[in-house]
Amino acid sequence: MDFQQGLITTIHQYGIFKDSMGELRSGLRNRPTAILIPCLFEEFERPALKLIREVLKNLEGLEKLVIALCANSIEEVEEAKVFFSGMPFPVHIQWTNGPAVLELLKAHDKNGLSLRRKPGKGWAVWQGIGVATKTADVIALFDADIRTFGSSYPARMLKPLLDPSDGISYVKAFYSRVSIENSALQGRATRLFVNPLLTSLEQLFGSIPYLKYLQSFRYPLAGEFAFTKGLGMNLRIPCDWGLEVGLLSEVFRHVPINRIAQVDLGLFDHKHKEIGESPKEGLQRMCSEVLSSVLRGLMEHEGKTLTTSQLSTLEVLFKRVGEDRVKQFGLDSAINHLPYNRHEEELAVNKFSLLLKPAVQAFLESPSTEQLPSWSRVLSCESRLQEDLSEAGEVTTNRKVSPNTIKTNKAA
Repeated sequence: MDFQQGLITTIHQYGIFKDSMGELRSGLRNRPTAILIPCLFEEFERPALKLIREVLKNLEGLEKLVIALCANSIEEVEEAKVFFSGMPFPVHIQWTNGPAVLELLKAHDKNGLSLRRKPGKGWAVWQGIGVATKTADVIALFDADIRTFGSSYPARMLKPLLDPSDGISYVKAFYSRVSIENSALQGRATRLFVNPLLTSLEQLFGSIPYLKYLQSFRYPLAGEFAFTKGLGMNLRIPCDWGLEVGLLSEVFRHVPINRIAQVDLGLFDHKHKEIGESPKEGLQRMCSEVLSSVLRGLMEHEGKTLTTSQLSTLEVLFKRVGEDRVKQFGLDSAINHLPYNRHEEELAVNKFSLLLKPAVQAFLESPSTEQLPSWSRVLSCESRLQEDLSEAGEVTTNRKVSPNTIKTNKAA
């Protein structure tokens, strides 16, 4: 790994010192800390979440583990509770789409807050932040499908935030996305879409602050990040595949650059998403929504929007930059003895380039997006909602939920 620094403070992994869970446990005494894992129940049947649980078992001193769970029944919630029993810290299973939660949030429609959403990561993150920040000053978020999870992940993500004198409010992960099955490069949405897109937009708009900021992150789509309570309480949460870029936009809005860091987690692998046969599927759908999030950030922070002539130029630039990247990744893979299918990568760039025009036009017709309001705004309207949401989401065996109610919730 290099040792270069840039706009965003970069914490490298030099491989000289082995991260110690013991050192992290010591650091946890400085600030109450929670870990948040948004999760579908299906993840409990896969090995990744079991690995995460076994690693976290060594993390004495954690204030709380919050599992923001989307489940179809109370029985699944109880299974999740059993799965995480015996941990050396409190575990809160938040049933994000449970009947009591839906009823509670529906009651606040009268306040104009619109807190109900289709189950998804954004909604789970919003609920998890509300529950975690009740008692924690620092929160780290990890996905539930990380197949390479090790003790260095929480240690490296949390350490920059545990000493307030370091002045860090937000930490973003970056890593080498390499398949554990065949050692091939993954992360196509970042490698072949986001990075070429940002480079192309820079050529159109120049090196403006928001683009420089986004380009400073080694892995802008990383789903792993950590933050202080003060920041978390003020984040509006997007509810689509633009979540990660949308959150970077929120951080840009609220946090000085010198209070942001990115941390190298080394080799990293989780579930791989297919490209998809149409723009409404797989990575194509994801990249369309990421594009909308990038364009919305340009509007909000720079007052910039694409014209018709610029859109045509963007298409040409994107394809050229994408093809250049394919050549670069091919050489990188060859020298490192990694399998690389240049033809498939070229096809992916071509599919991504075809998304630009329809996605930009759709965005310009409707540039607003679904965002859950920040918790600071919510609490100004209803000061007890954190407590009420936590209670509604934490199902216990003593709480009676009728089969009809659960059936209705499944349909929702």
